Amino acid sequence: MSLLQIRDLAIALPEGADRKFAAQNINFDLDKGEILCIVGESGSGKSMSANAVMGLLPQGVKPVKGTITFDGKSILGLPEKEMLKLRGSRISMIFQEPLSALNPLMRIGAQIAEVFEAHGALNSTERSKRALELLHEVGIPDPDAAIRAYPFQLSGGQRQRVMIAMALALEPDILIADEPTTALDVTTQAQILKLIEDLRRKRGMAVIFITHDFGVVADIADRVIVMQTGEIVETGSADEVLLKPQHPYTRALIDAIPRLTQRREAEAQTRAPILTVEGLTKTFSTGSGSFFGKRRVVKAVQDVSFQLYAGETIGIVGESGSGKSTVGRCIVRLLTPDAGRVMMDGGDLAHMSGSDLRDKRRKLQMIFQDPYSSLNPRARVSRILTEGLIAYGTDRRTAQARARELLELVGLDASAMMRFPHEFSGGQRQRIGIARALALDPKIIIADEAVSALDVSIQAQVLDLLADLKTRLDLSMLFITHDLRVAARICDRIIVMQKGQIVEQGPAGKVLHSPDTAYTQSLLDAIPGQDYERALEQAEAGS
Repeated sequence: MSLLQIRDLAIALPEGADRKFAAQNINFDLDKGEILCIVGESGSGKSMSANAVMGLLPQGVKPVKGTITFDGKSILGLPEKEMLKLRGSRISMIFQEPLSALNPLMRIGAQIAEVFEAHGALNSTERSKRALELLHEVGIPDPDAAIRAYPFQLSGGQRQRVMIAMALALEPDILIADEPTTALDVTTQAQILKLIEDLRRKRGMAVIFITHDFGVVADIADRVIVMQTGEIVETGSADEVLLKPQHPYTRALIDAIPRLTQRREAEAQTRAPILTVEGLTKTFSTGSGSFFGKRRVVKAVQDVSFQLYAGETIGIVGESGSGKSTVGRCIVRLLTPDAGRVMMDGGDLAHMSGSDLRDKRRKLQMIFQDPYSSLNPRARVSRILTEGLIAYGTDRRTAQARARELLELVGLDASAMMRFPHEFSGGQRQRIGIARALALDPKIIIADEAVSALDVSIQAQVLDLLADLKTRLDLSMLFITHDLRVAARICDRIIVMQKGQIVEQGPAGKVLHSPDTAYTQSLLDAIPGQDYERALEQAEAGS
C-alpha cells in the first residue's frame, strides 16, 4: 500500500474567484522513498494540493470532495489538534521563501528547538544539542555561529538549509518541498538538491517536490505530475513525461525552457559605448553588534570595469553575494560607490548629485526582481506609471495617455490602469514594472533578476518582450541573473563575477561553451538537467 493516497480531491475557492476550484479531480499515490515532482505554472493548483495534505489551506479555501489517506489513515478533515501531531513529526514542509517563513525576531537555534518543544520531544539541553547537530547535517557553514544568528544574518541558501533542518528535525515520513530552490543561484541550488537527495536516501523518506524548473525535475524525479488550471493533465515516470510528453500543455512548458544552446553570438561593435564603468568599488561594514562578535567589512564590488555599447545586452552572472546586483544599484545610484567612475553622456554618475544626477537618471532605469515589493501596493497602475513623468514636468493628461501607450507596449489592456498590483499575476506585475521603467524613454535598462521568480512559460514571454522592446526602442541592457540558460537566450556578452570581482568576460557563446576560468566552469556544471537537455536535443534531431 502506498504511503500517501489522494483520490478525487477537489478544493473550492471562495465565491467571486476567477474559477470555482483551486484543484479538482486530483488522484495520485506516493510511495516510501520516492521523489514525486509536481510541475505547472502559477495558479495550476500544485501548491494548493500540497497544502491540503498539510491541512494548511488559506482561509476561505477548503476541500469539498475526495480523500487523503496517509499510512492507512484518512487525514482529510482531521481536527486541528490531530493535524498538529502529524505536522513536523510525520509530514513536514519546506516553503519557497524562508525569510518570510522564519521568525525574524528569534535566533536560528531557538526556532529549531521550538519544533521539538511543540511536540514535547527532548529536554532543553537535548533540543539545543540536536539543533546544532541538524545544522551540521544540512551543511551550514560554521554552525556554532549560525545557531546564534537571526534569519536576516544568513544568506538565502543558508536560510533554506535552516528550513530543511527544521523540516527534518522529527524525521518525518514525507517531506513536501514547495519551490525550495526557485530564487537560489545555480551552485546553491545544486547543493540543496543534493542535500535533499542524500537525506531521502539516508532516511528513506518520500518527497513531494513542487517546482516549475524542468532541469530540477530531470535531476531528481522518479515520477512527474503536470498540472494546469487545477487539474492533472499528465503523469508518468520522469523519462516518459520529459522526453515523450503527451499533452500539448506539457510540450508547451518544455518548449519554453531556455537552453544553453540558444546562445546569441555577439556582433562586432561599430557603435560607441553608451556606458563606461571604470574601477567601480563598494564596501559594506557591519556593526560590532553582529552575531559574529566583531566588525566585518565586506568588499561587495572591487575595481569593476566594463563598457556597454549602444543596442547591446550584457549579462552579469554569478552566485549570490558575488556583487552583481550591487554593481547595478551603484550604476543607477541607488547606492553611492566608494570609488570609480560611471560615465554616460559625458558625465560621471558616480559623483553627481542634485539636478545633474536627476537629469541623467531618467535615461537609466531599473527593473527589479520582485514587482510585488517594488510596486506601491496602495497605488493604482495609473499612478505607478505616471508619477515619474509628472515629476519630470509632464502634464497629467499627457502622462495618462503615455501610460496607456506603455500598457499596450508591454501587452496589457488599458483597463489595467485602475487596478492595484495585487490584482495581477506575477508575470503581469513584471510587465507593469517594465512599463514603468520605459516611461521616461531611457536609453539603458538594468534588469536585476527580472525573470528569476517566474514560471518557464511566463519567463519566456517576458524575455521575448524585453528582446522585442530592445530592438524597437533601441535600448541597451544590463541583465543581472543567476540563470545561465536565461543569459544564453538574451545576452550578447557575459560578465562573470565572484566575490565582488570580474573573473571573466566575453561573448556569450565563448563564455558559456569555452570558459577560461574554473569558477565559470563550476557555474556551468551546477546547472540542473544538462543530461536531459542533451537527450531532448537528440530526440528532437531524430524526429
